[in-house]
Amino acid sequence: MSDEIVLAVIGGTGIYSLGDLTDVTTELPVTPYGDPSGAVRIGRLGEGGPRIAFMARHGEGHSVPPHMINYRANLAALQAVGAKRVLALNTVGGITERFGPGVLGCPNDLIDYTWGRISTISEEPGSEVIHVDFGEPYDGALRSAVLTAAGETGVPIVDGGVYGATQGPRLETRAEIARMKRDGCDLVGMTGMPEAAIARELGLEYACLAIVANWAAGAGPVEDEIITMEEIVAVVQSTTANVGKLLHRLVM
Repeated sequence: MSDEIVLAVIGGTGIYSLGDLTDVTTELPVTPYGDPSGAVRIGRLGEGGPRIAFMARHGEGHSVPPHMINYRANLAALQAVGAKRVLALNTVGGITERFGPGVLGCPNDLIDYTWGRISTISEEPGSEVIHVDFGEPYDGALRSAVLTAAGETGVPIVDGGVYGATQGPRLETRAEIARMKRDGCDLVGMTGMPEAAIARELGLEYACLAIVANWAAGAGPVEDEIITMEEIVAVVQSTTANVGKLLHRLVM
């Protein structure tokens, strides 16, 4: 059995562990950027399977809000344990009709509406100034592998779409979602940036598997629907089986 870590998974809201991991070890790497959201859990996916790393983006008790996540430390910690490919699981709201609750999507572009977050490894005085190409923010080969794995396992997935990253932790107003739809966004979440950009700066292959938990404000069939965290987590948990099947195929 290889000791190489074939994939790192970052879990979003509602995903704080991977139940199929066996022979789990825990690491908390020291990074140049401070402390990550929590420990890196490293194990084998299934009995005798390949090694993967997992980190809960918000911490395993969901204690870190989106705007306070140390995205640099999280990604540097995964890189420190040997990860080269990162699949981000992002819990999102759906804006356009293809992305209703329960849908899995693999976006191919994004728009960043966040502000005030440390968004580069070039932040500190004297650090190297890095200008990465970001025209395609997600790694094409990893996206293709995710889509292929979904197809081979019969897991429904939407190929493409634009992820709009908002500041949080509050959800968006109807007017904000209407503006995002005019801008071309299909999905809305709070953690897609600067994570994707920092991954690119660190040389990590990075893609997003978006789990649509709810209609964004005003986007669904019930215009005045109230969105609750309990409903969001319930929908995310209902997708666990499909996410697990996709992950198994992706790394096998």
